[in-house]
Amino acid sequence: METERVYRDGTDALGDTQAALAELHRKLDMLTAQVNYLSEQAQAAERERQSRAELMHDLTPVLNDAFRLAVEQLAEVQDDVQLPDLVRLLKRLARNRRNIERLLDQLESLADLADSVMPIGDQAFARAADVLAELERKGYFTFLKGGLRILDNVVTSFGEEDVKQLGDNIVLILRTVKEMTQPEVMNFLRNTVTLTEQEASEPVDISYRALLAQMRDPNVRRGLALTMRMLSNVGAQAAAPGAG
Repeated sequence: METERVYRDGTDALGDTQAALAELHRKLDMLTAQVNYLSEQAQAAERERQSRAELMHDLTPVLNDAFRLAVEQLAEVQDDVQLPDLVRLLKRLARNRRNIERLLDQLESLADLADSVMPIGDQAFARAADVLAELERKGYFTFLKGGLRILDNVVTSFGEEDVKQLGDNIVLILRTVKEMTQPEVMNFLRNTVTLTEQEASEPVDISYRALLAQMRDPNVRRGLALTMRMLSNVGAQAAAPGAG
């Protein structure tokens, strides 16, 4: 019995020792993790300090130049601009910060819109250039140039009274032009001019015998009759009251 008690006590002591060793290992692991964390934090802080030092080293010459330039520029305008003016301007800029930000947002929107519209504008410009080139090839601009020259001659040839009379009679002129441009009238004039050009190249016998011989031609007599009728109408128009 005594032996069993001693064995049990030894077993318990061994178990306590193992538990203590396990707790010690756990605390050592925690301590190691904390040390590693503190070491990483220290390294990060050192890197940040070095970055700040490098930044200050790089910015110091720039800041010195900026300060020197600002002093020189302010010295040039010190008679026109005082410190209270600058303070007032800075305060106004601070108060209108939202308006300035809104304006910048609108400028960015306009820039985005310009980027979106630019391809469309390029396509429209290319299309317009093609259309203008086609019009130039067909002679529209040459015709327009000639039309402007004709219009210039018309404008310089008529006075104020002529323009007034033209305005009073424009309806009558347009009606006359409309009647003269009827298809049958235009065909008649064209045929007459064509036949006249053809007959002008032929020899003409103007003797009385030849003229009397032509009088036997029904077409000649019909032409003379129409000519006499037309002359009669012209004479009647000339003799009418208010004519001329």
